[in-house]
Amino acid sequence: MKARTLAALLMAATGLTSGWVASAQSCSPTAINPYVRVGSGAWSNTSSATVAAGGTLTLGPQPTSGGSWSWTGCGASANTRELGLTAKASCTAVATYTNSCGAKSTQNFVLTVPGMRDLTSLQLSKLMGAGWNLGNSLEAIGGETAWGNPAVTQSMFNAVKAAGFKTVRIPVSWKQYADANDNISATWMARVTQVVNYARNAGLYTMINIHWDGGWMQPTYAQQSAVNARITKFWTQIANNFKGYDDTLLFAGTNEVMVDGDYGTPTVEYYTVQNSFNQTFVNAVRATGGNNLARHLIVQGFNTNIDHTVNFATMPSDSVGRRLMMEVHFYDPYNFTLNQNSSIWQWGAGATSAANTETWANEAYIDGQFQKMKTRFVDQGIPVILGEFGAIRRTEYAGAETYRTAWDRYVARAAWTRGAVPVYWDAGYPNDNHSMGLFDRNTGAVVYPSIVSGIVDAAK
Repeated sequence: MKARTLAALLMAATGLTSGWVASAQSCSPTAINPYVRVGSGAWSNTSSATVAAGGTLTLGPQPTSGGSWSWTGCGASANTRELGLTAKASCTAVATYTNSCGAKSTQNFVLTVPGMRDLTSLQLSKLMGAGWNLGNSLEAIGGETAWGNPAVTQSMFNAVKAAGFKTVRIPVSWKQYADANDNISATWMARVTQVVNYARNAGLYTMINIHWDGGWMQPTYAQQSAVNARITKFWTQIANNFKGYDDTLLFAGTNEVMVDGDYGTPTVEYYTVQNSFNQTFVNAVRATGGNNLARHLIVQGFNTNIDHTVNFATMPSDSVGRRLMMEVHFYDPYNFTLNQNSSIWQWGAGATSAANTETWANEAYIDGQFQKMKTRFVDQGIPVILGEFGAIRRTEYAGAETYRTAWDRYVARAAWTRGAVPVYWDAGYPNDNHSMGLFDRNTGAVVYPSIVSGIVDAAK
């Protein structure tokens, strides 16, 4: 006697017809037919679209009835068949259809926003390599050349790129070029635009900020309202000017916010107000639309101090996911890196004179500081910009350059291997004692090739 089939057993047990059993056995995923409509235009039978940032589109897959739908990707979370989107950055939306018998099928819809890649800030940071600051130029009070550097040229950025750097940070002052109502001079905006274009022409990721700018950004309750109003006014103008630029241009909202002269642990008032500055910056930029809807933005911890950032910084809320970075600066130990009156000129495991070394800020300390940033931010998907670091030249001590080079290289490597982009502070004047410039600003020549190669190679 032949074994009875599963179908026969089911029919015998339930009295159902053979047709129902055949249908149950053959239940399979339903093919999805993709349709896309850009703006109010006609539907197109396609699964991809190219839309400028700020444009709208509707994804309308078929079948049009029966079963259920769900969406992921492109910031979507919906259970309707049709999905409306505002284009912010390139992305892929995924429609999942569950038919009446429970079988699932998926369809990808690829959205391309020109110039705005499908990259989180963490992914972008891994492309930025080592960076260099155009210090003491566009932020100089009194004018671009007031602090002794020549006017910025295309050849300067070409030299930075040729030396192996992939990123530049351009500190900018705005208030001295604005009227009483905080309207930025068109002439100054044009000059900043020209310098930004120099950097981008050289193929460099470019960051611009509001730098010290005369010190008006005081984080006190008394100043909070006025400062936030000015941040909004300035960043609205800056962001509108650059909103057509692609994702290789990044904005950083502030620089080393602190109450003048108070280098201690911030009070609740100080860091609460400073966190509000970060939120105001993000809101102002996003409100300008265009590519700024998803531009990668950089916020700062209090006074860019690592410990204060870890302990007190709050990431702003944002209208787009994974497009924010956190910035800190690093100059420890101060007596070695910045204090020109100090006799501390040796550093690290190679130091030979205890009298000329501060051992507390050794290799292990540096590793620990950047590990804190990795744990607090990078491991949570938030990349870190080490926006400034560097150590001054000390010609009065024979052999000091060896330690300076070692410190620069070690900091860059410790940062990069823990998810931070190291951006060296170059204020110019490379031949002056107690300076930390790397390039001749007049010719573009590399003055300290061992430091340059050490930093560049550390971020590979």
